[in-house]
Formats: sequence, structure tokens, C-alpha cells
Amino acid sequence: MFEAVAIAEFDRPHALVIGRFQDGDIEPQLKAMKKADPALLAVIRDAAKRPEGSGESGKIAEAFPPSGGGNPDRVLIVGLGKKDKIKAADFRGIGATIAKRLSATKDTKIQLNLGTAAAEAELDLALVGRCLGESFGLLTWDNQQFKGKGTDIKKRTSLELASDRKPLVKGLQLGLDLAAGANLARTLSETPPNIATPKFMAEQAKKLAKAVGLEYSIIEGKDLEKEKLTGHINVGKASENKPCMIRLAYTPENVKKNKSKPIVLIGKTMTYDTGGLSLKINNGMVGMKRDKDGGCAVIGAMHAIATIIKPSRPVVAYLCAAENSISDEAYRPDDILTYRNGVTVEITNTDAEGRLVLADALCYACDKDEPQYIVELSTLTGGVVTALGSTFCGMFCDDDALRAKVEAAAETSGERVWRLPMHSEYREMMKSPVADILNSNPNRKAHAGQGAAFLSYFVKEGVSWCHLDIAGVHAVESDTGPYVKGPTGWGVKILADLLSGE
Repeated sequence: MFEAVAIAEFDRPHALVIGRFQDGDIEPQLKAMKKADPALLAVIRDAAKRPEGSGESGKIAEAFPPSGGGNPDRVLIVGLGKKDKIKAADFRGIGATIAKRLSATKDTKIQLNLGTAAAEAELDLALVGRCLGESFGLLTWDNQQFKGKGTDIKKRTSLELASDRKPLVKGLQLGLDLAAGANLARTLSETPPNIATPKFMAEQAKKLAKAVGLEYSIIEGKDLEKEKLTGHINVGKASENKPCMIRLAYTPENVKKNKSKPIVLIGKTMTYDTGGLSLKINNGMVGMKRDKDGGCAVIGAMHAIATIIKPSRPVVAYLCAAENSISDEAYRPDDILTYRNGVTVEITNTDAEGRLVLADALCYACDKDEPQYIVELSTLTGGVVTALGSTFCGMFCDDDALRAKVEAAAETSGERVWRLPMHSEYREMMKSPVADILNSNPNRKAHAGQGAAFLSYFVKEGVSWCHLDIAGVHAVESDTGPYVKGPTGWGVKILADLLSGE
């Protein structure tokens, strides 16, 4: 929608945006415009009297001031709904509404005077600004990167934003910066599997590391065998695009002794999933380029962590990258895999492959990093979509302190989580008659919980961890709010907010 959005200063805006509550009038907003041209105030009052200027949420009235005197070309009166109902998070949707109107009008210098209304509703101005910035920033994402000569691509405008309150401006910048990380994740998600192979994902991680000062390393080939990363080896061995486990690390300067243990982020990065020999049927393969979205979110989060969050504790990220394909070398139902922690797994379904590579990273991180805690993101189960739809991410976490941190981050980020149960009976459900555990119980009971129960066998006792199943929230099926149809970058903001307190 936009080529770029930036904070700027200018003498005269092309468009002025003010807010109005449904249960109030326009006068408080006008009173705050102390040196405004009386003629400008008059046309705003007239516009506010029209039905679309009532302040009803989602409605916009336009006014066209007389030229001269520093007046803007256009004024947008944005409906904010009822004052006692509005929350800072609502400005994500309000921001998207404003941005879409500005995309149509082609105005480029925008004065967002929404601070008066936000203060009137006793909202956190910095958070309001952040929510607005996120929406504007997310709408800069280029979803036409793979369009060719068969498409007439329209030129997009760039926006410059200013506002009436300093905390709101500061929040706008934070929102734009967070959107940049989410957009990186979205771009990687959108990249098709003939380009986005495991090696490609490693190259993108390396490129990011060089750009923002992260450490980068990769485990591939014979080193996978050396480190006993049996999930990667078996899931990826049928593909000509070989698997790898990618490591990124952020290390702050002068780490204090009480903060020396790293926080570990793990992302499922299946660059394509055919289902393997348990082949997906009908159109079940379409969209499986997004089975890497957990890893995409972790890369986007590491961008934010290194550039704007800069926590005082080390952060280590693992991307479990493989392609689940078919050949005469493919792993099979009935195979038994032995993991580096000694747990044996009977394969019952090769389409339950994501948990097999994630198990490698969990084992490895527990052994090598001695983490403060682990947060893992994955498009793991269809069961979580059945349970929660696209409204919430499924959260599995039995550590009260960690769960509280994740829930607080969800509240700030707007990336909603809902706790689902972990219980010893689910672990029992995963027991195998011939190995320690199954990778999938065919009875389908507690389907989302099965994935979490399986993963729990690979987390060392005493290590706090949280499993986020993002299968229902990592993409949208139609244009909504600041998103166009496609990936959302879900996970970047919640991880950034989680780490901002560390």
C-alpha cells in the first residue's frame, strides 16, 4: 500500500487527522488547535455535522479547508466510537482505516493529531502511537515481489508522519520498527519453496546477523550426525534440499552474572511439507510454504531484539530447517528414531514431522545453552485451529512465572494467546508399544495437546518452556485491518515484548 513510512517534521501537512468520539463533540479537538485558521475550524465543524462525522467507530468525514495560512489540503475526522469503551489496542484498527483512506487520497505529509482524544480517554499515548505505527508499518509490506511482466504494478506513495504529542511520536517510531521485523517474517513466509529452501533460510539468517550484529552458525551435513540431530536427518533426507539447524545469538555488552543464562527462541522452519510418505491429499499441500512461519517469526524477532529491544540478557535462536519430501530414502511409518537425549520415537505418521525437528532443538538447547527459559513457535497442529480458530494462538506452558510473562507480552503486542492444558494423561497417550513414544497418536484425541505432550519429552527437567502453536494465526485468508491476504508475521511482536522486560 505504501512504499515507506517515516517520522518527519514539515511546515504544512497535506492531510490533518483528528479524532472524534461518538458520545462527544468536536470542540475539544478544535480547542487544542490553538493557532489554527478560523476558516479551518469552521469547515471542520461543518464536516462534523454530517452523518459520517458522528464519531461512530470506523467512519471518516472529510473537510477541505481554504488554501493559504498553512492550512492542510484535507482534514480527516476519524470516528473513535464511545469514549468509555476505547482501548489503546483499538488504534491498530483505527490506524489501518486511516492509512487505507490516505492510500486512496495520495496525501504524503500527514499530521496525526490524535493525542488530544487519546488523552481525553486517559489512554497511554505511547502505546496509542505504537499501535498506529504498527498499522502504518505493516501496510508497507510488499506482497507483489513475485509479480512479473504480466502484471501492471501501481506505484506506491511514501508517507511522512508527525503528531501533536511527543509520547505519541515516540510510540509511532516503535510501532514502525516492530512492523519492520514483522514484515521481514512476512516476506520470508511468502517466498515460495523453489526459492526458500533450508539453505536459503540459512543465508537470510546469515545476512541478518551481518546487518545487525548477531552471531551466526549452522549445523548441517555430517555435523547433524555428530550432534545426533536425528529429527533433521530423517525428516529432511528425502529432499535434494538438505536440512540444517541455524543458530543466531544476541549478546549484550557487560552481561551481569545474574543474567548470564540465555533465553532461547526456537522456530519450526519446514520450508515445504508434502506430508512425506503419509502424503497430504486433495489440496492439502497448497500453502505449505508457510510451514516455516515459526522460524520466520523468530528471524523477525531477532531483528527487533538486536535493533530496538536490546535486552540485558543473551538471546539464542534456533531455526529447525528441513523439507519434508518423498523419495526412496524417505523416512517411513514404523521407523524408530533415537534422539540425543536417549528418547526413542516410533513414527506413525510422517506428516507429523515438525515436532521431530523441534525435538532436536529442544534437546540441543537444553544441553548446550542451559537456558533461562525456552519459547518455541510452530505451525504444529490443525487441532489448535479447530479449538481456537484464528482468534488465539494456542499456548502450552505450566510454569506460572513464564506464562505470566508471555500473557503480559500478548496483552501489549495484541498477539493473543489462550492457555491449553498440559497433563500427564496426554504424555501417557503418546506412549508407544515398541519405542518410548509415538510421534502421532492416530486416535486424534486432544490433537493440539498431543504435539505439546510429545515435545515435553525433549525438555530437560527443571527448564521452563512455552510452546506456542501458531497454526491458526500465522496467516489471514482475506484482507483485514493492516494485513493483506497472506502471512501476518505473528510472533515477532510478542517475542519482542517478552524480551523487552529482560
